[in-house]
Amino acid sequence: MHRLFIKSLILCGTLALWQPGPLAGQTAMKLSDCIQYAFDKNPQMQIAQLQIADADWQIKENTAIGLPQLSAGISYQYFIQRPGVPASVFQFGPPDPGADTLGDVKIAFNARHNLTPTLAVNQLLFSQSYLTGLKAARFYREYVQHQVLVTKKTIRDQVTDAYLPALLISENLGILDKNIANLEKLLQETAATQEAGFAEQLDVDRLQLSLSSLRTEHDNLSRQKDIVVNALKMAMGMPVQENIALTDDLQKLLPSYADADVTAELNYMNRPEYVQLLKGRELGMLEADLYRKPWMPTVAGFIQYQPGWQGAFAEDTKWFFIPSAVAGISVNIPIWDGGSTRAKRERAMIRVQTIDAQKQQLENALNLELENARKQFLNATARVKSQQSNLELAQRIYNTTQTKYQAGVGSSFELVTAEQQLYSAQQALMQAQYDLLTAKVAVKKALGGE
Repeated sequence: MHRLFIKSLILCGTLALWQPGPLAGQTAMKLSDCIQYAFDKNPQMQIAQLQIADADWQIKENTAIGLPQLSAGISYQYFIQRPGVPASVFQFGPPDPGADTLGDVKIAFNARHNLTPTLAVNQLLFSQSYLTGLKAARFYREYVQHQVLVTKKTIRDQVTDAYLPALLISENLGILDKNIANLEKLLQETAATQEAGFAEQLDVDRLQLSLSSLRTEHDNLSRQKDIVVNALKMAMGMPVQENIALTDDLQKLLPSYADADVTAELNYMNRPEYVQLLKGRELGMLEADLYRKPWMPTVAGFIQYQPGWQGAFAEDTKWFFIPSAVAGISVNIPIWDGGSTRAKRERAMIRVQTIDAQKQQLENALNLELENARKQFLNATARVKSQQSNLELAQRIYNTTQTKYQAGVGSSFELVTAEQQLYSAQQALMQAQYDLLTAKVAVKKALGGE
């Protein structure tokens, strides 16, 4: 899409790039500055860092399950109607004729008031699911750590892909400003010559038309630059209201990617997304192991102390201290769950098999990416050499035509035509150099380099 943006015509006779400095209120940023800013400010990076913090707390949460669990509580009960039995139940044999009978007297089993504090300690002694879950939490921490690396690579690629077109447009605008100034000077000289009677009005009109075209192109390119720079800010996580100036240039960036070895073999482990996929497979295997031994028991121990008080037996309001303490061990052995565990285990294995298929698909995609990057690099290298030769030829044609025009033996039509050919040759060379830079970047991306 950047090819639609790059239409500026270059007037100067050499390829020396003119890079304007940042204006007042603008922040000068190189590509490395933009990438570092994105690492610090991009919301995707912040989310990835939060996931690491969440994984750390998940490890602590799972570990806490196997530590002693201390709890305390208190309860109060007031019996509106107390359970009990008639006292006559406890009379055995016929009643003594001279003794008092119990009649309807009722014996209560508990006091009307019951206050029971509780202090309990529970300890998980053995659980296969606990051990597997603790191991899975640590593996998940490694998984999200690799997710951070994947996010960093994604952000770096996005910023680079947005920075290079914006840089190319900025450089073209700077050169276009210089070329407009040169053409304005040539137009003034031709107009003065025409007033002196040594040039035709047609020569002035042609130069005026060429200058108008350059100014229109400059305005269009300026608007395109705003769009592309805003896309760069979005990739960086920078507010659109910020003003930045791109201070890198293509000639300096090309050597920085000179170490891109197009003949190097691809090592999948250099690609963080591939390593993350392997970590996901390990997590899947742990999940399958969790359901592979459903018969494993769960053993827990407990200690409980209750310093209870009861009061108001019959009409007495006295409270009695009735403490109790108990310790024990519980063992839970699953026997049959209706096939639920087997279904979970099979689903876990299906997820592992799915990851295996995704792994093969990713390997093919990585190989294709590297192969395409290599071909792109070879094509761009050949185009740069070809366009350099074309520029040298267009430059000689322009110089000769300009000399003939200044000597009065050439027409303005020939000069404008030569100018257009020079513009096209310079534009083609800059585009070829840009394609070469993006090809080098693509090779480094495919090999897993930064």
